Parts: sequence; structure tokens; C-alpha cells
Amino acid sequence: MPIILLTVALTFCRTGSPIFRQERLGRNQVPFILFKFRTMDRNTKSVATHLVDLNTISPLGRFLRWTKLDELPQLWNVLRGDMSLVGPRPGLMNQPELTKARLKHDVFDVRPGITGLAQIKGVDMSTPSLLAETDAQMIAEMSVYKYFKYIFLTVVGKGVVDNGKPW
Repeated sequence: MPIILLTVALTFCRTGSPIFRQERLGRNQVPFILFKFRTMDRNTKSVATHLVDLNTISPLGRFLRWTKLDELPQLWNVLRGDMSLVGPRPGLMNQPELTKARLKHDVFDVRPGITGLAQIKGVDMSTPSLLAETDAQMIAEMSVYKYFKYIFLTVVGKGVVDNGKPW
């Protein structure tokens, strides 16, 4: 809780709005509102991370992304039942290629997650078919061991990248 409060205070000072809300596609393609700490300027266009102009990410935002602290508000999504800790990252409404690829692989049959195999491998939404295949592999091979392994690897940052580069 102290980390969350400190992050809220620092982000509020930088942007005036510490929480970022975005509509995403969840289980069975049901839209939900995803919460994150704001890492970019308030007027940044809502696009997939790989399409974001890196100049719009604040220095505090870079740190939040590098430490994964920007994901903490998604714990509210987990408590609400919109998400799981581990699962396919929820896509944006404006990503028809990703939606189509995920439908083909039945990825929408499970709750989206804060982290998963694609994040560990560094597969992002710039390659929709590879992402959907990686998500399907994760779903097919999921076990209690792998669930906690993905959480651990995300926390320690092993292999996790953003925009193709480690933060």
C-alpha cells in the first residue's frame, strides 16, 4: 500500500491524473475498463504500446514501466473478476488483426492477465498472429507451476521487454 500511495502522489504531481483508464477486450470478448498508473502525457493517443511515441513517456513513467509498478492498479481488475494475474494481455478495441487471430486460437475463452508467456518472451501486439499463438500455447500448457513461474519472471524482469527493448 505505501508503494501505491507514493506512486499515486508522484504521478498526480506529474500529470494531475495518476490513473489511466482504457477499454479493453476481456474474456468472451466482453469489454471492460483496465486501470494502470499513467506513464504518458495525458493527451497521448490510445494505441498499442509498440505504436507509442517514446517521447510521450515521462521519466517517472519509464521507471514505472521498468519496475512494472504501472500495472499495480490492475489488481483492482483482478479483484473485480475482469482479469487474472496470469493470462493473455487484453487487447485494445481497435486491434482487429489481433482480435481475429485470438478468435482463431480460442484465446478469448480465458480471462486476460496482467502478465503471461508473451510478456516473458517479449512478444508484443506488433505481431498479432505470433502473439495469439503464444497466448494459445500458454493456455494449453498452463499449470500451477507455470502460473507462479510467469509471475516470478515478471517481477524479477527476466526476459521482459517493452517496445522491443528492456527499460
